[in-house]
Amino acid sequence: MSESPQVPAETIGPPAARAAEILKLRDITVERGGRAVVRDVTIDILAGQVTALLGPNGAGKSSLVLAVGGVLGLKTGSIQVDGRKITGRPERIRRAGIAIVPEGRRLLPELTVEDNLRVATYALTREQARAGRSLALEMFPELTRRLAAVARTLSGGEQQMLVLAQALVSRPRYLLIDELSLGLAPVVVNRLIPTIRSVAGSGIGVLLIEQFAAVALGLAGRAYIMESGRLRFSGLASELRDNPELLRSAYLLRGSDSAEQAGPG
Repeated sequence: MSESPQVPAETIGPPAARAAEILKLRDITVERGGRAVVRDVTIDILAGQVTALLGPNGAGKSSLVLAVGGVLGLKTGSIQVDGRKITGRPERIRRAGIAIVPEGRRLLPELTVEDNLRVATYALTREQARAGRSLALEMFPELTRRLAAVARTLSGGEQQMLVLAQALVSRPRYLLIDELSLGLAPVVVNRLIPTIRSVAGSGIGVLLIEQFAAVALGLAGRAYIMESGRLRFSGLASELRDNPELLRSAYLLRGSDSAEQAGPG
């Protein structure tokens, strides 16, 4: 088993968000294949903060992210951005200020890094595209040297930087990241951690799904745990950091059952 990336134990203190600056997921239920894989989930994602979403494989986390991004439909529930209820296709969700980074580093592999970034700006004005591209490359200066490289030739870490950059070019208000560190070496994850902190520090609300609990809890102010499609914990990340037994009982010991019961996601 690889060594877990290292994160400072102290809570990162993001700027306080005004009450209205919040992405509210209320009583969300999502079905896949005729079966509910997310059941009555309620989560708050505050602007300027990282919120951690933990849980075993099959808990429904990915399905929740895809539903928020408009890829999957909601069976029940609502999504509210800064007090405004939103629904619709992915393009409408993006225009409302929500960007998602799905699991699996989904790029256009035969296009260059530059072209992948350009595709991500298709709905923006020229000025917005220029500003978004500058922001993304400021966050990931490594990509500046690789703009002419074909995406499939990038390392796993560079590909993860590129998908994050694609999400950031639209300058979203909220960013949902599914499995930041999946398949990456700890040294690469340690490179990404300060960037996620900087993204939140710029005022963007981040929902972080992460296999390494220490990484997520080191960055987050609040944390949620899903199991079998339902929330099993909602509270301060520090509660889970300071009480490993609480994390183990809510998450680790239920993992094998969750994958069988919850289905996709």
